[in-house]
Amino acid sequence: MGEDSDSGSYHQREMSQHAQAMERLNLSVNKPKDMESYVGYANLPNQVYRRSVKRGFEFTLMVVGESGLGKSTLINSLFLTDVYSSQYPGPSQRIKKTVKVETSQVLLKENGVQLRLTIVDTPGFGDQVDNSNCWTPILDHIDSKFEDYLNAESRVNRRTIPDKRVHCCLYFIAPSGHGLKPLDVEFMKRLHEKVNIIPLIAKADTLTPLECREFKKQIMKEINENKIKIYEFPDIEEDEETKENKKLARRNGPKDKEHTPNSLKERVPFAVVGSNMILECNGKRVRGRQYPWGIAEVENLEHCDFIPLRNMLIRTHMQDLKDVTNNVHYENFRCKKLTAVTAGEGKRPNPKGMSDKNPLEQFENEKDEHEAKMKKMESEMEQVFEMKVKEKKQKLKDSEADLQRRLEQMKKSLEQQQRELEEKRRNFEVEKKSFEESQKMQDERRKLENSKKGIQGTLWSVVRKGQES
Repeated sequence: MGEDSDSGSYHQREMSQHAQAMERLNLSVNKPKDMESYVGYANLPNQVYRRSVKRGFEFTLMVVGESGLGKSTLINSLFLTDVYSSQYPGPSQRIKKTVKVETSQVLLKENGVQLRLTIVDTPGFGDQVDNSNCWTPILDHIDSKFEDYLNAESRVNRRTIPDKRVHCCLYFIAPSGHGLKPLDVEFMKRLHEKVNIIPLIAKADTLTPLECREFKKQIMKEINENKIKIYEFPDIEEDEETKENKKLARRNGPKDKEHTPNSLKERVPFAVVGSNMILECNGKRVRGRQYPWGIAEVENLEHCDFIPLRNMLIRTHMQDLKDVTNNVHYENFRCKKLTAVTAGEGKRPNPKGMSDKNPLEQFENEKDEHEAKMKKMESEMEQVFEMKVKEKKQKLKDSEADLQRRLEQMKKSLEQQQRELEEKRRNFEVEKKSFEESQKMQDERRKLENSKKGIQGTLWSVVRKGQES
């Protein structure tokens, strides 16, 4: 397992080859063979390339499947980043009682190219006892993004239109080995006309190679029997896809060449294994899962279809996924929406494409219907306004009563404090009066003593004078 160079050196070789190819292209474009016959429109691809790199790219990926099938691990492995981490765990780690659509965005940068990746997960899908209509929130989310894009296109200023439409849906199938469940069939039938569906066999390391091949055949048989339209890979010649497959085959050296698919169409549904663990295998570091019997490598064609899936999503078919979303799914939604508007609300267009009524009469009828609808909306808004006014008045009355009660309590407490102060003041006056009386008596007592001492001094002076005489 994994006998050649590791994934890091492989990516570096790919990047160096791409840089050399671009350099040769620039040299061939910028070097004119004949200055007189050289105009310069051969530089248009370079202008488009520079503009695209400066503006960046947007891609929205939806992952749907039951909890515990490795959706979060596979997303982290695909983009070599922690889209889901311990601070923001995956959908299976967040307990949900109902199906809820959640989005997370991350900005990826590689060699100066920016990719604004939006991951749409659906925690709670397929985890209930009754899974009836569990696909409704997903359908509503896809339609809402189409509606937002259509509204943005209809504005006066539409220079910058953010593309939040779902470009691809990775649907995870449990590795049961018995084919599709009724929920799988019903979900894909509901969504195959609104989004590019790519079925995946989750945790393919739980199946033997023979079981995996038979399981793939059974799944594709049931998909064809139920007339489910999954994403169709475009017919291409010897280009990037074929070159990538040949390089991967040389890199991994598959032993079972008879059962090794040569194209992406033959690999559908992709059997994938996700892992964020780096292990040592034959002297090199690989990403995989450790088992008692060996290591299941993520980036090995003999073990799973992870590398073809990543190449298809990112390197070869990302733009085609966006084009199919815009030219097929979005156009179907836009056509139905505009047809419903032109035919009137609740009316179906005439199969012959013509109306039986006079256009003026039809216009008057639509005008009357619109006015009746506006009047109904106005009456409903008035009722809602009156109800809100009543609620506000009731709240004001309650608050007024509460303020009145608090005012009475404050008055009673102030009166009580005033009585206590009066009582203290009276006690103080009594104490002050008694203190003044006692002080007055002390002053009179001191005066008497002083006068007594004066009389005694006078008598002694008289006695001394009499004795001297």
